[in-house]
Amino acid sequence: MNHRNGFNPLSRTTAHRRAMTRNMVTSLFRYERITTTKSKALEVRKSAEKLITRAKVDSVHNRREVAKFISDEKILNKLFTEISPRMLERKGGYTRVLKLGYRQGDAADVVILELVDFDLEAKNKEASDKDSESKKAAPKAAKKESKASSKTSKEVKADKEVKAEKEEKSTKETKAKKTSSKKEEAKEAEKN
Repeated sequence: MNHRNGFNPLSRTTAHRRAMTRNMVTSLFRYERITTTKSKALEVRKSAEKLITRAKVDSVHNRREVAKFISDEKILNKLFTEISPRMLERKGGYTRVLKLGYRQGDAADVVILELVDFDLEAKNKEASDKDSESKKAAPKAAKKESKASSKTSKEVKADKEVKAEKEEKSTKETKAKKTSSKKEEAKEAEKN
């Protein structure tokens, strides 16, 4: 009999299931949108909605209860300061599940689990702003690097020339020493 079996064990041990749920809930609150399988999403949704309901009332007790489930302090703070105030007027149903289709490798039902007030356009705008800033910074860095590389190539050429001159001088000096030592040996031989 399957009476009052209130959750899907997802073919995992209890410890694995708890850890996975905690990680997925933390990711959901961090990114406000995650992609996963349908069965996992339905299980994670239960925990996430209970935590959001508890976070609506910002008290020490509620923070400690939620902290038992979410270990990341930044995400915990985000839940109480950003996410739950947006959900104050809602009585429930803080998340939505959007179907994507089937995964190619194992034909698993893939869905997007997101917070109801998630704004994709705002996220895309922020991402494009960051990209444009990085693109503006990239040409400046490239110019600096090219100048530095041109300086280094000039310096390298100058260094090579200096080394070549030093080698020439040293070879001339060694030849002069050899010839002078041979002349001295010849003089000494004549005297003897």
